[in-house]
Amino acid sequence: MSTTGQSLDNVEQTGIILVDHGSRLAAANDMLSEVAERFRRRSGYKIVEPAHMELAQPSIPQAFEACVRQGARRVIVHPYFLSPGRHSTTDIPRMVSEAAAAYPAVVCNVTQPLGLDDEISRIILNRIHGCERNDYTCDLCAPRGGCLVKPLAAANVSTGA
Repeated sequence: MSTTGQSLDNVEQTGIILVDHGSRLAAANDMLSEVAERFRRRSGYKIVEPAHMELAQPSIPQAFEACVRQGARRVIVHPYFLSPGRHSTTDIPRMVSEAAAAYPAVVCNVTQPLGLDDEISRIILNRIHGCERNDYTCDLCAPRGGCLVKPLAAANVSTGA
């Protein structure tokens, strides 16, 4: 992924905001910050900010303001959601429009969510192969002593559920 074909001004004056739902769990919110940082490193965009729709900071208006403060003349918002639902098709565009109203000289767009893409299939396959290679003990399950499903399945068998 790179910004090949885009002018340097375009890349340096475009802010990208990645928006997720937001969570009460700090680790979930921290993950979006890491996604934004990885995207910044791979994409070539200089201005990349995470934002949460609700429940956590930074909010969409805070991320929008951070982009403008860094020199963005265009802000592109990507709903970091799998499917086009109410949040990605209605709520986020409305919230972005409200945030953008404070900066009438800034062009603003909202992309589609992740949706259908062969790259997502590749990622799913990598996760499956990772479970197989690591005897079903991934980074999520390892701190808990193994696959989260195994103890649940054993409990269901013993209770007849």
